[in-house]
Amino acid sequence: VQLQASGGGLVQVGGSLRLACAASGMFFSIHDIAWYRQAPGKQRDLVASINSGGGTNYADSVKGRFTIVRDIVNRGNTVDLQMNSLKPEDTAVYFCRADVFPPGEILYNTYWGQGTQVTVSS
Repeated sequence: VQLQASGGGLVQVGGSLRLACAASGMFFSIHDIAWYRQAPGKQRDLVASINSGGGTNYADSVKGRFTIVRDIVNRGNTVDLQMNSLKPEDTAVYFCRADVFPPGEILYNTYWGQGTQVTVSS
């Protein structure tokens, strides 16, 4: 299973970016997908997650600004993170993580994608 993260870049304060995390490979289903971020010198923190039932969870710092979306019909195993009203403190490397069930298994495996840099300039 591979996770491909994309969509990072440089944006001004108040701007928007949309990140995408695409899962590929052999698996039965996805339990949930999440976005984390890690700023220099800081720990990696959860930003948002979405489970197989569509339930979402957000860090308090991004509530009302970020939206995690999974459009199974049109985009399959891709999860987007729409980031609006960006602030300098949103600057970080963003990583996606997926908990994936292998075929015939009842326990999921966890995979991480490569990071994508988001820089918000003031």
